[in-house]
Amino acid sequence: MQATATVLVYSDDAGTREQVRLATGRRPAQDAPLVEFVECATPAAVLAELDRGGIDVCVLDGEAVPMGGMGMCRQIKDEVFDCPPVLLLIGRPQDAWLATWSRADAAVTLPVEPVEFAGALASLLRRKALIAK
Repeated sequence: MQATATVLVYSDDAGTREQVRLATGRRPAQDAPLVEFVECATPAAVLAELDRGGIDVCVLDGEAVPMGGMGMCRQIKDEVFDCPPVLLLIGRPQDAWLATWSRADAAVTLPVEPVEFAGALASLLRRKALIAK
């Protein structure tokens, strides 16, 4: 597995971005790589970072404004070649069907619960590493 993974975090709420950073820590699991974050507060910034490349996993806030993470996820899955896996933060467990519609690879509810979030992120990082081999 690679030494460092780059995780893009999209939310207009700095508190949500902080919850993601704190829940992840230096690495989400012992067998996962160290994590570096790229934080984005706007949809344009997300697209610019994905165009730049080097993103291993995207964490998108489904409650973000003006464009929610679900719409952002669907757009990048359609438009970004070799789109990285997406972990969607959803407002309620009942929104899981919307996460499926958006083509997210995984979803967890807000507020971020550290163990659940770290497990989901680590799983996506492991899967990305296996696909890369």
